[in-house]
Amino acid sequence: MCCESKRRFLLLYATQKGQAKAIAEEIWQQAGAHGLEADMHCISEMDKYNLETEKDPVVIVISTTGTGDPPDTARKFVKKIQDKTLPPDHFAHLQYGLLGLGDSEYMFFCNGGRTVDRRLQELGAQHFYDTGLADDCVGLELVVDPWIDGLWLALKEALQLQKEKEGMNSAVDPVSSSISTAPHELKLSSEVQNLKLEDEGTRASHILSQKLDDINLVAPVRDTEPSLVHSVPPVSLSALNIPALPPEYIEVEFQDTQGENPHLSSLISEGTTFEVPVTKAVQLTREDAIKTALLLELDIADTAFEYQPGDAFCVICPNNVSEVEELLHILGLSKKGDDFVCVKVKQGTKKKGASCPQHIPERSTLKFILTWCLEIRAIPKKAFLRALVECTSDAGEKRRLQELCSRQGASDYTHFIRDSNVCLLDLLH
Repeated sequence: MCCESKRRFLLLYATQKGQAKAIAEEIWQQAGAHGLEADMHCISEMDKYNLETEKDPVVIVISTTGTGDPPDTARKFVKKIQDKTLPPDHFAHLQYGLLGLGDSEYMFFCNGGRTVDRRLQELGAQHFYDTGLADDCVGLELVVDPWIDGLWLALKEALQLQKEKEGMNSAVDPVSSSISTAPHELKLSSEVQNLKLEDEGTRASHILSQKLDDINLVAPVRDTEPSLVHSVPPVSLSALNIPALPPEYIEVEFQDTQGENPHLSSLISEGTTFEVPVTKAVQLTREDAIKTALLLELDIADTAFEYQPGDAFCVICPNNVSEVEELLHILGLSKKGDDFVCVKVKQGTKKKGASCPQHIPERSTLKFILTWCLEIRAIPKKAFLRALVECTSDAGEKRRLQELCSRQGASDYTHFIRDSNVCLLDLLH
């Protein structure tokens, strides 16, 4: 009796700055643990997939750019499906689920995903899973995480129905036979008015000791209340569904040689960098705003460059020196901060399309990387917490990290990690 191979689905992503790709990679990594295999491609790689003949379910992760446009990588695809000569049943054979990324501060929220979703429907394609629209204004993970959690059941149902249509009822596997064939519904909402979040920008200005007090790290832990480092029933007594361990694919080697750090212009993929003074900074939003907006005035009087109406620029600012020093200290790397390191992909990695992040130079000092290249105040994602599980031998810490990245600990993650604006340094403390 031969072993049945993993059931396949097509996974497409359309990204502008890499966010949609990162989410697609997370789906690809999790698929194996659910007995599935994701055939992942950028949506621009139309020579590697064919929706006109695709029989398996399709999952699409697509961002929005500009004032509501699909990403540059999706332009050719969108132009193709918007061909007015296509018949209304062109994609009648297609089952798909779509996750759109956007920002509700812009007028046309998630319009890149909405455009593709609407056109596929017009051409006869059917949803096997409700569309998710994630809002970067309040945190993409509010929709992304539950959408991915519900995706696996929907995929298995879609594959089971497909198998039944092909007359293979006798070959139903144990996993799918236990799944209800009732239509799968998942109602996700990312409406801003339904969320009451504190202003992260205001909290970011608090000193570290204040923030530690706020999340119950310094205050005595009471057994009746959960905290960042302590859980209570039912979570503390639950069997946990934790994500798969992300594959290690980057290695960092310390070098004895000396040299100069790369210029800041090497941190961006295009354009030129200029150092200019900030002459004015005014907070435009109220203290209770969901997302802080600042008016910055930059003095470019002594800077010569050409620009056109509609051009955009990015701001590169360093991390706080004291926080970088504290991070090096707590990691036991204070004496190696000025040592040069080489960052490269591990040989034999199983991560598909593994490459060094573009925002990290192949060779520079550790302090330069932590100061200029990484957002050390970023709120850790669940996959990062999962990786940290392997970095402690303390049973209590290991369990709490597992809870915070698990499905059962979702509310604790939201309260003690995301809403509390916790960063890596806080976790290490």
